[in-house]
Amino acid sequence: MVKESNSNIVLIGMPASGKSTVGVILAKVLGMDFIDSDIVIQQREGAKLNELIEKHGVDDFMKREERAILGINVTNTVIATGGSAVYSDAAMKHLAKNSTIVYLKVELDDLKRRLSDIKGRGVVLRDGETLETIYEMRTRLYEKYGDITVGEDNASIEDTVRAVVERV
Repeated sequence: MVKESNSNIVLIGMPASGKSTVGVILAKVLGMDFIDSDIVIQQREGAKLNELIEKHGVDDFMKREERAILGINVTNTVIATGGSAVYSDAAMKHLAKNSTIVYLKVELDDLKRRLSDIKGRGVVLRDGETLETIYEMRTRLYEKYGDITVGEDNASIEDTVRAVVERV
């Protein structure tokens, strides 16, 4: 349940969990604004996420992501984060100050079907990491930071939006 002092809803979860799509619809349904932190990064940096990762490396990208999130100061807004936002404790604490954080949980098998071009999407993936290893690592972080978890097993976008609205 959203606490009275919280005015934003932050969506966290794996790439392809539907954070951006759910976020836009959720914002419309609740009469809120919408921000996608990945778009904020691209606008600040003048490049696509995958280009930033390729050119500057994962560690540099995550610093840029953290700075972009720390620069988000809004109210009455649904914020869709990049899947790697949870790697920054500072960014997550900043978002949690006036937000309810919703973890959109997708099972690994569903993610494999949804993520056909993992590199092209700008997914933060270190050398030697696989979708399975980042899923395991990030799931613990999503559970740590999420105030609410909404499972997306066999759920449509509308089902997911409805579940978030009911829970917040």
